[in-house]
Parts: sequence; C-alpha cells; structure tokens
Amino acid sequence: MKAFTADAVSLPLPEGHRFPADKYSRLRKRIESEAAFAAVDLCLPEPATNAQLALVHSPEYIQAFRAGTLSEREIRRIGLPWSLALVERSLRSVGGIMAACQAAAVDGLAIHLGGGTHHAFPDHGAGYCVFNDCAVAARHLQAQQIVSRILILDLDVHQGDGTAAIFAGDTTVYTCSLHSMSNFPFRKQTSDLDVALVDGTGDEDYLQALRHALDIALPASRPDLVLYIAGADPYAGDTLGRLSISSDGLAERDRFVFDAMGAAGLPVAVVLGGGYARRIDDTVQIHVNTVARACERAAGPTPAHAPDGRNT
Repeated sequence: MKAFTADAVSLPLPEGHRFPADKYSRLRKRIESEAAFAAVDLCLPEPATNAQLALVHSPEYIQAFRAGTLSEREIRRIGLPWSLALVERSLRSVGGIMAACQAAAVDGLAIHLGGGTHHAFPDHGAGYCVFNDCAVAARHLQAQQIVSRILILDLDVHQGDGTAAIFAGDTTVYTCSLHSMSNFPFRKQTSDLDVALVDGTGDEDYLQALRHALDIALPASRPDLVLYIAGADPYAGDTLGRLSISSDGLAERDRFVFDAMGAAGLPVAVVLGGGYARRIDDTVQIHVNTVARACERAAGPTPAHAPDGRNT
C-alpha cells in the first residue's frame, strides 16, 4: 500500500502553539520502524501546481499566500504563521492527497499521512487549513477523467464547512460529514448529508450513526472513489473534540469503513484529519491504528459484509 508524507518539510511554529505538527514525523517514524508496516511504500509527493490549486481556489488567494502578502487578519484566520516552509508543506500536502487518490484508483487503497484540510474555502483559509486538499484532489481526478463521481466521507470531529460550500449543488461530489454539533465551525455549511452529534457521544451511538449515514450516502452518491477523512479528534481525550469515542471505537470505525467500501468494490483514498489529544502520543496511536486497518484491508480479501455491518 502506498502512503504519501510531506513531513520532511518541518513547520516553524512558536512555542506552545496548539497545532501538533510533530505528530506527522512521529507517525512516519512508527511506520518506518514497525514490522507490521513493512508492506507500506512511503513516498514523497510532488507539490501541487498553481493550475491544480486553481481548480478550486481563486488565483488571487493562491498568489497572495505563495508570496506572503495575505493580511494579518487572513493569517490569523488560518491559525498558522506564514513562512516559506508553510508554503512548501501546504503544496506538498495537497500533492499527497492527489497522489493517494491516483494510487487508490489503481491499487484500491492508498493513504496520505496528513491532510484533511476541509475548512479552506476558495478565497481563504481557516482553522489550520490553507488549501482544501480533498476538494482539489476531487477536481483533479475529474479533470483527468480518472473518476466521475466521488464521495467525501468526513469523519473529523469538525464539520467540513469549506468542502460543503465548494461542492454545494454539485451532484458529482457527495459530501457526508459526521461531526460535533456544538463545535467549530460555529457557522455550519450544508453538506449533502450532515450528522450532527451531541457532546459526549460515545462509541455505540457513534458507530450506529455512521452505519446509518453510509446506508444513505453510498446509494445516494454512487461514487467511483471515496475520499475518507479519518479524523483522530472524535477521541474522548481530544482537547478540541467534545465527543467521547475511545481509541478502540475509532479503530472499529476505520475497520467498518474499509470493510464497507471493500464490500462495495470502491477504491478509498485516506487522509488523517485533525487530532489534538492532551498527549500527542494518543493522537499518533489513533493515526497508527488507521494505517494498520488500511493495511489489513489492502492485504485481505473483500469481506462478506453489507454496508450496515450485518453479515450477508
């Protein structure tokens, strides 16, 4: 299974910054060192080009970000200090999900060890998101005629508001978001399917909501490929989460998604989304579990399971 990583470019963040940039290098080192991941082919993606970004984003925003001429207000909205390293990292991160999508279309499953920047809109970034990587990847796949219809399954704890806005009214890209009702962004957009969860939702209710959502989203979207945002931030120990999903519950979530897509014969490209646990190692372990479940799916036969989790 191919896995793409952009963490070779480190982000210079001020001490005490809330964004856990170190989780990406820690995750890569786990994958490089553990025997369970011997079959993972780690790849450095090419950076996205201006033309690829412009499939979603305005030329003015792309140019201002690359040149470092965004206003202070625009930088605060993104939440990350501007630097040449942030430019390079952002471009390679978008390149990572595009590469993962292309690999998934051939191999059935691939992963980008980062990404899920779903708060970015065409003309601005927000919430630690510069460019909307999944939106750019979806448009790139369509422009290259690799696929026609795409399901973006967003299981980050925060609603993918930028993604929902970008694809509003577009019947070729179906957006499905399971997220915390009371969490950021406080002004929600309208996805094709939104499942808003109350504070403290636990494993059983979360997994039931996911099964129900896929029962609706799969037949409604009729996708050629699934973009799966496997956020670690629904975790009970996440400082920005508000849900109460255990690490085991998130691993079961991943297994269920991969089994359901395998049963439907759908290729899956995975991005990891957010994760802000009090202990960064907890976030890394959740991401490690996602990669492990993806490896199981990539290596195993198509399961005899229906999308609702019942044996057929």
